[in-house]
Amino acid sequence: MLLSILILTILTYFLIELSHSFRIDSPLILKPKQFRKQLSGAKQKYIASVEISNINQKMEVMIPFFNVNPQLVGISKDELISIDTKIKPHHPEEEIEENDYWSAYILKSKKSTFVNIEIEFEVKKPSIDKFKCLWLDIEWGNYGPFGFFTRYDGFVLPNYSNPPKEKSSNKNSVEPIKTHILGSLDDPLSILKSYIPKDYLPSDILTIGESPLAIMQGKYIDFRTIHVSPIARLLCKGFHPTSSLATACGMQTLINITGPSRVIISWIIGGIFKFFGIRGMFYRLAGEQARLIDDITGTTPPYDKSIVLGPKDTNSFCIKASELLKVNVAVVDVNDLGRVKILSTNNINHTEIIKRALTSNPAGNANQLTPLVLIRQDETRYWSHDS
Repeated sequence: MLLSILILTILTYFLIELSHSFRIDSPLILKPKQFRKQLSGAKQKYIASVEISNINQKMEVMIPFFNVNPQLVGISKDELISIDTKIKPHHPEEEIEENDYWSAYILKSKKSTFVNIEIEFEVKKPSIDKFKCLWLDIEWGNYGPFGFFTRYDGFVLPNYSNPPKEKSSNKNSVEPIKTHILGSLDDPLSILKSYIPKDYLPSDILTIGESPLAIMQGKYIDFRTIHVSPIARLLCKGFHPTSSLATACGMQTLINITGPSRVIISWIIGGIFKFFGIRGMFYRLAGEQARLIDDITGTTPPYDKSIVLGPKDTNSFCIKASELLKVNVAVVDVNDLGRVKILSTNNINHTEIIKRALTSNPAGNANQLTPLVLIRQDETRYWSHDS
């Protein structure tokens, strides 16, 4: 009897893994490459370029349609005078057609194509200062051996029209730093260099939130793109409603990253430990992303409809940023409950200082747009001078 159960368990394990590993998905990846802004009287024009790559060795995939829905964050419809969108494909070895019709295109294996997106709009003058950024919501088709489905991607075209003013000396020990709405077209190192106050000291600590860093790295997913499995629907029911894994899409995201077997085993063992009053075992077993995934509504708009993953290579980022700026750098995850998690820092001797300084969550978790926080040496009594 026990042998039969063991064999059935092993077979189930392999079937789940095989089903997940061999699921057919589209190999196309869309990434924004660059953008520029033009001013023409009262009108503004953004021209963005996106690259679509086919990373599969053999598969050819067709793109039957490509639509863009631009959204001006901070501006209501009543404040918008006009808006016009043009999509211009720049396919290799094909002539550019001067019309608005998207011809179905075959993207061959290991090849890329480009699409230019032009957005021209005019806003009532009293409202122009309220304009935060332009969000491009992209809806495009993928057609191939896997069947057909609609993909959803989105990214920010930042508004640099109102650059931050140079800060004067701030005598507070903890200084939140406001930025524009960050996006995948922003370089994290350049952002730190642009926004750090001019009067910082080499012994200060500059922290950046894990979600803003992940967003700049392109580590976010539109929830409409996630294909939910029955396993994800089942497992998500075992989590507290406020957890990012309490929804089927949040759980499926973790499964896609970690694999179904690891998540299932972690879920079972975590449930057993929880029965005996030991909490948090699932997160220890399921991997770092289990703690770092932010479900929709967990991030500042316009990313509130995206699932944001944890950032990559945080240790390398902290070392590079510290060497570039000659200041201590840390990537942190802070919430309103006073919990401070340090993902990486170039100087582990400052761990306790960072935790104490950020316990009150000075950056906030709403729409403060302060992803950076500078912890100053001269006003921190418990500072260690061995940096």
